[in-house]
Amino acid sequence: MDDKDKPKPNSFEASFELPNRGAALQKKKDDQDLAADLIRKKVAAAYGHEPDIEEEGENLEELGPAVKPSRHQQFIYELTNSGKPLHDIQTDWHEYYQGLTDLEKHQVWQEFYSAHSQASHYSEGLPSMAPVAPGKARSRTAHARKPAPSPRPSSWEDVSDVVLKKFKNRPKLNARQGLHSLAFGLATGGIVLIILLFSFFNERFIAPFIQPSRQVSGVPLISTGAPASDKSEIIIPKINVQIPVVYGIDTVNESAVDTALESGVVHYADTAMPGQNGNLVIVGHSSNNIFNPGKYKFAFVLLSRMENGDTFYIDKDGKRYTYQVYQKKIVSPTDVSVLGPADKPATVTLITCDPPGTSINRLVVLAEQISPEVSANIASGGNNALAASSKVLPGNSPSLWSRIWNF
Repeated sequence: MDDKDKPKPNSFEASFELPNRGAALQKKKDDQDLAADLIRKKVAAAYGHEPDIEEEGENLEELGPAVKPSRHQQFIYELTNSGKPLHDIQTDWHEYYQGLTDLEKHQVWQEFYSAHSQASHYSEGLPSMAPVAPGKARSRTAHARKPAPSPRPSSWEDVSDVVLKKFKNRPKLNARQGLHSLAFGLATGGIVLIILLFSFFNERFIAPFIQPSRQVSGVPLISTGAPASDKSEIIIPKINVQIPVVYGIDTVNESAVDTALESGVVHYADTAMPGQNGNLVIVGHSSNNIFNPGKYKFAFVLLSRMENGDTFYIDKDGKRYTYQVYQKKIVSPTDVSVLGPADKPATVTLITCDPPGTSINRLVVLAEQISPEVSANIASGGNNALAASSKVLPGNSPSLWSRIWNF
């Protein structure tokens, strides 16, 4: 039989094979097994390692008895407080954890993160509840945890305890750092002290060192042969003083006198004038705060050098009057008798504070007119009524400290 005579196969049967239902079901089952195996591997990778028992134990101790522990947490608490060595504790915990089901392991991790977030004051910075590799979990949680702030002290004793603890725990300085700190403290204290002295007490401690008159020698620098000036001045050659005399102050008010002293020395109200019989009173500063206005703060600072027999001059209205010292004394600020008539016909009383820079006492220098002749003088126009009403002799201006205090 040749090929032409062979029966032809059914074309339908040759081109199509009916599906095998059993093979499809097997394939589906195999796919499900693969998916399950994948999930098991992920669970094993995620929960294969137990949480750190040391950190879990610390979290449970921080939470205290207020939180009821679970079965796993109770086991951890009893294990960490059993007194066993750390190696044995970690071994027992590992064996316990490995004996749990995947669901129980997941529960352990959830409890671990929950306890950690409650114990930490920075729970918002923690990772999600999904577990991570144990090394990473340890480092991340250790980084996230911050020490809780100390409780607020309830009494001064608690405050002192906190301060002492911080003082004891502070880092110690080496010898070089200690010397630097000491030097810095001394330098700062010295600067502050200098500023205080300069600002508040310079009229007593600093001013005496900056007064030009301190360098004056015993040889007069002012010529006694110079003609009388048209200005109203007092000239004391021995202490090199040539200062304006302020007239016209018709009050003994301390504030008014102090303001006038900014322009020179002051003729005290209602006392005699040059060329008149009676007692002419002139007051001036011996030392004062360098911040106070005026340039005559040290007008009479060397007045104590005047001795009996020394002479000085007062120029007024183009005429010169010469006076000779015959008495010098220290009186209290309330001894206003020195403002009244003296024991000679025409006298001058120079008054300043003593010691210089203070208002403790008053230095009084009395001198009598020797030129021109007293017989040519006229009667005093003043009756010393204002001077007699004074209760205290003029003194230095208020110090910077007293100004601030009074303000």
